[in-house]
Amino acid sequence: MEIYLIFRIAVVGILVSLLNQILKQSNRDELAFLTSLAGLLLVMFWLLPYINKLFSTIKDLFAMI
Repeated sequence: MEIYLIFRIAVVGILVSLLNQILKQSNRDELAFLTSLAGLLLVMFWLLPYINKLFSTIKDLFAMI
């Protein structure tokens, strides 16, 4: 399951970089920025459950000490 997430993040990164290059070539810098922001937000929403699990694990670890 985790390897699938890594592949999805890689695909989003490749697509966002291609779209950025195309949009910058056509002088659409604002759209290129929004595309980067949308890709970042998409990946962050995918990673949010894992970040939450990490903080829960750290909290439980320090509660044991």
